[in-house]
Amino acid sequence: MSQTPESSSQLNRDVAGICVVVLAKNEQDNIVRCVQALSWADEVVVVDDSSTDETAALARANGARVVNHSFRSFAEQRNWALQHAGVSHPWVLMLDADEVSTEEFAREIREKVASADDSVVAFRTCRKTILNGVWLRYSDGFPVWIMRLVRRGHAWFENSGHGEIPLPKVKGTVGTIRSPFIHHAFSRGMDDWWMRHVRYAAREAEREGDRLRDASPLAFLSLDAGERRRGLRAIARQIPGRGPLRFIYQYVLRGGFLDGRQGFLFCRMMACYESMISIRKLDRPARPPRLVEAK
Repeated sequence: MSQTPESSSQLNRDVAGICVVVLAKNEQDNIVRCVQALSWADEVVVVDDSSTDETAALARANGARVVNHSFRSFAEQRNWALQHAGVSHPWVLMLDADEVSTEEFAREIREKVASADDSVVAFRTCRKTILNGVWLRYSDGFPVWIMRLVRRGHAWFENSGHGEIPLPKVKGTVGTIRSPFIHHAFSRGMDDWWMRHVRYAAREAEREGDRLRDASPLAFLSLDAGERRRGLRAIARQIPGRGPLRFIYQYVLRGGFLDGRQGFLFCRMMACYESMISIRKLDRPARPPRLVEAK
C-alpha cells in the first residue's frame, strides 16, 4: 500500500527522531535558556531531582515534559532516563541544565543521525566551557570528547567518581559530532561552583580509595586521547603534590595561560579541587583489618 506524504514524513521522523534529556535540580536560572535552545528536537524531557525552585514550572512553560527522579550520580540518572522516562525516539541526547545547544551542533546531529547505519550506537561530542564570557579553550583542554548522544537500548553510561566515564565501552561504532555545545559551568556563581566541587571531591576520594582505577598508568602512552587522559590521572593519584602538578599541567603544558586572566583563575580552581581530593582521602578513616576464622 502506498504511503501518503504525511505518513511518509511521520515515518522519517520516527526513524531519525531525537529526544533531548536534560538533568536538573534547582536550575531556574539556566533551564529556560537550555530548553529554548532545543526547539529543533522532537522531544525534550527534563529529569528533575525534586527542585524546590521554579525549575519544573519553567521547563513545562517552555514545552518540556518533566519527570522527577532522585539523583544518585550522573551516569545512573542518565541510564534511568533511558529506561524509565518514557522516551520513545530512537536517539537520545543528554545535556545538563547549564549546557546549551547551538545551531551548528543541532544541524550536525540531525545530519549524522540521518546518515548513521545500524552499526553506529553512539556519538562522542565536545563542549566549550565558558567563564565570565571567556571560552576556556586551552585551560579546559578542548576538545574533551564525551559520549552524550546514544541510540536508545544500545549504549549505556558508566560511573566514574562524581561524574561518568567520558567514553565507555559500547558494542558498536561511536561516531563524532565535531560542532561543540556550550557549558556555562559558572552560571550560578562561584559559591555554587565551590560547594558542588566540595561534594565532588568527597565522591572522587571515596572512589579512589575503594574501587579499581579506570586505567593503568601506562595508558598515558596510548594513541587514544581519552586513554592518555585517564592514564595521566592514574599517575597523578599516586604521587604527592597533585594540586600544584595539575596547575602546571593545565596552565603551562596545555597552554592555559593563553586564556588570559580567566584561564589563570580556572587552573588555580582546578588545582585546589585536586588538593581537596587528596585531603579527603587522608581524612578517610582506616578500615579495620579483615578477620579470618581459625580452622
